[in-house]
Order: sequence, then structure tokens, then C-alpha cells
Amino acid sequence: LTLVVEDPTASVDTISKLAEEMGGFVVSSYLYQTAYGSGDLTTTQGTLTIRVPAERLDEVLEAVKSTAIEVRSENISGEDITQQYVDLQSRLRNLEAAEAQLQEIMGSATRTEDVMMVYNQLVQVRGEIETVKGQMQYFEQSAKLSAVTMELIPDAAAQPLQIAGWRPEGTAKAAVEALVRTLQFLADAGIWAVICVAPVALLLGLPAYFVVRGIRRRRKAARAPKAE
Repeated sequence: LTLVVEDPTASVDTISKLAEEMGGFVVSSYLYQTAYGSGDLTTTQGTLTIRVPAERLDEVLEAVKSTAIEVRSENISGEDITQQYVDLQSRLRNLEAAEAQLQEIMGSATRTEDVMMVYNQLVQVRGEIETVKGQMQYFEQSAKLSAVTMELIPDAAAQPLQIAGWRPEGTAKAAVEALVRTLQFLADAGIWAVICVAPVALLLGLPAYFVVRGIRRRRKAARAPKAE
């Protein structure tokens, strides 16, 4: 499925929850930034793969498509694994028969080297049996669950633009931070002035004040007789 959605990130969450509600699960999800238009604009796209019970596939598809603004493409395909499963069943029977024969031979062997040789063959056959059983189990689970892969494309009109790396909200945030730092500097300077500069100024200023005051008094006293 190729779906046009308002917000790919939100759609991934919505569809993932939908898969769980339908008895399925998420296989993989991937969100990435991509450029469009003249190359100066970027937006988020995503891919998502889910597995759901085969009997609910149609229901899931309708629910998923209902979350999209537009369905760009849809492709449904299936694989007939009947012959492969039959071949595995036949191989499993042959391996189990070989296992039984090796167990009989091992039980009647008397020499140590014969026992070890048969044991090694038995281990190998049992390993092949487990491999075949695993493949059969995989096919059985695949038959019960259907995979749905979606490409999520954003509706460009609903996306915040990012032109040549410029984001207005980022600029506003930087401006506010600069203002706060400036006010903080001024406040710190005021605190330093009160605590450190004011006492020093007071110590230096008081003697100067009294000196100037004394000079003014002497000048005033000197002018008084002349006035008489």
C-alpha cells in the first residue's frame, strides 16, 4: 500500500495499535527525512510492515485505508506453499526413519569407535530434523498470518515547511535564549556591583568627600573677611 497521510509519525502509531487490536503485530517501522519540490523543502516519510491474522486481512486493509487521505497504490499477492510443505513432510519422515535405524545400530554396536561414529551421524540427522520442523512451523505461521507493507507519504499541504534548513520556531527559540542570557548578565553585573564595587567606592569616596568639604570651608572662610 502507498498511502498519503497527514502525519506519517502519527499514522505509524495508529496503524501499529490497529494491528495489535486485530491480533497482529508490527514487523518493522522506519521514519526518515526526504527532500521534495526544488530540494529546499524536507518532510518526514515512513514505511511500516505488520502481520495480521489471514482471516482478518480484508478488515485490516479497510481500516488502514480509512486512516489515509489518499490511497496511491495497492497490490495484493499470495504464494502457494503447498508443494514446499508436502516436500518438507516427506523429508521429515525419511529423516525420522533414519534416526530410528541409527538408534538401533548404536544399541547393538560393541566397539567404542563404532558407537562414536553412529552417534555423530545421529546428531547430524537430529539437527536436520529440527531444521525441517522449523521450516514447517514457519510455513504454518505464514499461512495463518498475512503481511501488509505500507509506504506512508505526508500530505505536503499539512506539513510544517523547512526551507533551506531554516526553521522559524528554531530562530524564535534562539532569540528568546539570547534575551534571557542578556538579562542574566545584567542581573549578575548588578549583583557584583552591589556586593563588590559599592563598598570599595564607599571606602574611596568618603575620604575624598571630607577633603573636598574641608577645602570648600577654608575657601569660604577666606572670602568672609574680604566681604567685610
